[in-house]
Amino acid sequence: LKVLSRIDSILQSPRAPPLIFRPSKGPVQSYIKENGQGCGFEHLPLTIEMWADQLIALKDLHRSLRKLSLELLPWNTKDPQDNRESIRVEDLQLIVDAILEELEHKEKNSQTQSLQTLSAIVSHFQKLFDVNSLNGVYPRMNEVYTKLGEMTNAMRNLHELLELDSSAPPTVVVDTVGKLCDIINKNVTEQVQQLLGTQDIHSIINKLEEHECFFPPFQALIQDLLCLLEISNVDDILPAVQNLK
Repeated sequence: LKVLSRIDSILQSPRAPPLIFRPSKGPVQSYIKENGQGCGFEHLPLTIEMWADQLIALKDLHRSLRKLSLELLPWNTKDPQDNRESIRVEDLQLIVDAILEELEHKEKNSQTQSLQTLSAIVSHFQKLFDVNSLNGVYPRMNEVYTKLGEMTNAMRNLHELLELDSSAPPTVVVDTVGKLCDIINKNVTEQVQQLLGTQDIHSIINKLEEHECFFPPFQALIQDLLCLLEISNVDDILPAVQNLK
């Protein structure tokens, strides 16, 4: 009875969980009432078993938190609770608080490093694209983006026109265009030579000089004939002369 009275006083204290004390019904209640005790503890063994399981699980949780702490805080190897047989919730809370504090510290450091990295990126951009002030960074970014888009479209069109693979580098495109220019220039030279009836560059120069000597007087003669015959079309000169016969 003293034990029951002691248990009753503990369970009815403000710190006791509210679901532990349950007024009993049936034979057990009548047995307790004989000594003036109006409470029942039929469910108490199950509750104690649950507590025992929770205490074992508390040790397992402590072990897992210690492993996590060693991973995140390898320099913090001191743990005064390692040798204790009983583990308290306060012990687990200390480990969790230490881990959270370290994570917050790392987050602050990462934010500081990010700001330094962003500042270095902006400075590098200013040097690359000759931007004197921060206010000019965004306009220059837009300009670079526009120019890059235009160049990308131009390169894509050149790849298609030259029937090159899309992975061909710009140097291949330039070389191909150069070869095409050489072919075109060679064809133009051959056509000029065929037109003038000579394969010698000096002969071409002579023919051009002869043309410069001949064409101005011929042009003046034609203009005089047009004025004299009062016509405006060169094709009408011959019929007009024939009519004068």
